[in-house]
Amino acid sequence: MMTTNTAQTYDTSPGFLARTEAWLDARGKAAWIAAMVLGFIVFWPVGLALLAYMIWGKQMFAGSCRKTGKSTITMTKSSGNAAFDAYRDETIRRLEDEQHKFEAFLKRLRDAKDKAEFDAFMDERERKAAAKSGMTPDTPQV
Repeated sequence: MMTTNTAQTYDTSPGFLARTEAWLDARGKAAWIAAMVLGFIVFWPVGLALLAYMIWGKQMFAGSCRKTGKSTITMTKSSGNAAFDAYRDETIRRLEDEQHKFEAFLKRLRDAKDKAEFDAFMDERERKAAAKSGMTPDTPQV
């Protein structure tokens, strides 16, 4: 009995779309946006498809300003100059401390504003309740 080994070979070279994607990626977001605009001009569903792909497929806005969580500056790579590295590390530490203090200040400011608004609401509510019952808020109840 004779067996034959039939190995299947697949074409592993990237297709047209993969090459186009790599070419656009190499040129950055501006190339993607230009391709999308051209797609809208030539045939609007192509532009719409590119827009959808850029937003959901490529996560275009992943590196934008919409960062979640706290951002910290980390510089682990040495510049080769020890004095500069020490200065940079001290400056980064000082800026992070200032950032934490400022965030704490903003939190206290928001809390004070919330308390003032709540106190004003409660005073207004008390005045309305007193006006309804015909009593003034300072009148002692008997």
